[in-house]
Amino acid sequence: MSKIYVLHENMEWTEHLIKRFNDLELPYEDWLLQEGHIDLLSEPPEGIFYNRMSASSHTRGNRFAPEFTNAVLAWLEFHGRKVINGSRALQLEVSKVQQYLELERFGVKTPKTAAAVGKENILKAAEQFEGKSFITKHNRAGKGLGVQLFRSTQALQSYVNSSNFEEPIDGITLLQEYIVSPESYITRCEFVDGKFVYAVKVDTSEGFELCPADACSVEDLFCPAGEEPEKPAKFQVREGFNHPIIEQYEKVLAAYDIQIAGIEFIEDANGNIFTYDINTNTNYNSEAEENHGTYGMLEVAKFLERELEQLKVK
Repeated sequence: MSKIYVLHENMEWTEHLIKRFNDLELPYEDWLLQEGHIDLLSEPPEGIFYNRMSASSHTRGNRFAPEFTNAVLAWLEFHGRKVINGSRALQLEVSKVQQYLELERFGVKTPKTAAAVGKENILKAAEQFEGKSFITKHNRAGKGLGVQLFRSTQALQSYVNSSNFEEPIDGITLLQEYIVSPESYITRCEFVDGKFVYAVKVDTSEGFELCPADACSVEDLFCPAGEEPEKPAKFQVREGFNHPIIEQYEKVLAAYDIQIAGIEFIEDANGNIFTYDINTNTNYNSEAEENHGTYGMLEVAKFLERELEQLKVK
């Protein structure tokens, strides 16, 4: 019998989806890809395969989970299986450089960013931000990895040459212009089946001082697992949110065959939108959803159910 297979490395982030599967009485199987093995010439089982691999897996001790998932996805795709958020989605998940370039390709404005490997090159890349505030972050990130705010290149030099410097898992440090949101919030747009579901306004006035991107730990705040922040951010669905950026986002997702994602942006004082993250391992905030009456994981489960039914018809 065909099933829905969920590929991931973190059960705490997946149990909420499995609950929805159980509610809808859907057949499923959990594939935990922290480690494992595959016979490349063997036939994968029949079904729908949903990839939820996270770029921050190494912070949970699963250093090679994305690489192993990439191998599994290649195997599934070689054998013609239906994969949701396949290998091209994983490419974006683990590289903000690729995210920014693909966003720009479709006319989506991103913060000015430079990528560097090696401490000397990090300092050299920072010269273009002289006189302006900027941040550092990791290319393969999530969870605010490597995010620091700097007011000068001298401050960066002190950090890079100190024991506090965080070496990125892939060696690539990003330097990015610091964009201030005058109302202290960011917006996260959720997409299922490649289509816009809702936008959430995240109040960053408490504890969101470093940057408009990962320093706010948006991934953690959306994540239903782990410790609660001492002063949690406030979430609210932006009622009636309708902006041309949505159509642009949908084009980006379609180009990379990404069906499920969360995309985050910040607005500056002039109302300009800067997009800084595509998260293909999206989670949802229960409080915001409860108040709005829309549930992301339920929408995901229903979408996967439809995909499974279409597979049975063929």
